[in-house]
Amino acid sequence: MIEKITVRGGYDKQGNKEPVEEVIIRKGEIFGVVGPTGSGKSSLIGDIEQLAQEDTFSRRKILVNDEEPSYEDRTNPRKKMVAQLSQNMNFLADMSVGDFLNLHAKCRGASDKCVNSVIKLANTLTGEPIKKDFDLTILSGGQSRALMVADVAIISDSPIVLIDEIENAGIRKHDALKVLSGHGKIVMVVTHDPVLALMTDKRIVMKAGGMQNVVGTTPAEKAISKKLNKIDELLLSLRDKVRNGEIIEDVNMEDLEL
Repeated sequence: MIEKITVRGGYDKQGNKEPVEEVIIRKGEIFGVVGPTGSGKSSLIGDIEQLAQEDTFSRRKILVNDEEPSYEDRTNPRKKMVAQLSQNMNFLADMSVGDFLNLHAKCRGASDKCVNSVIKLANTLTGEPIKKDFDLTILSGGQSRALMVADVAIISDSPIVLIDEIENAGIRKHDALKVLSGHGKIVMVVTHDPVLALMTDKRIVMKAGGMQNVVGTTPAEKAISKKLNKIDELLLSLRDKVRNGEIIEDVNMEDLEL
């Protein structure tokens, strides 16, 4: 059981030691990774996915429960500790949603009874219903991302989830993060989106390939996050109406209570 991971700082793109020497992320916590394009966000995520042992460009070191992961833990797909979700990911297998989930459950040693639970959960994250007999290759981006989140939460036993820029994925982002952290996962989110960034417990600020700072989300930011989430929900509902060919006569901004 993974209780925490520790990221020990290495070096930035200029070869300077990172200002942040160590970051500890515990089970159930959500960490954001923020910074301008090219600041090294994806590199940090890559180091965590590989469970780097000073053998990457950054020379960072990842500890699991204060110990170095074994070679098998790092290389054996059956022991994979990290699941990654990206808005650029899509399903390639030419099979139905139900068949895929049954196969994945079998590979993970989970009961096939969880298939309906995965689909039910996925449908709470997207405005476009997903059915068991749908072909994976015809799912929209939002449906695919919602199914991936639900699959990782229920079927996958990977205790660490890395989410890379899902702000435009067309899913209920706040609910997706709550689902993953609620299942005892360590969640890290790479994002430029203030809606996502302020949902996190803390955020790692990246610059020039190095970890510059770790900022705790303040109570005021949490309150702002709730307001931003209401706006996000409104935009999702309007998107669904437009997709369904409905005419939008009015938008009740008073419901937002901003």
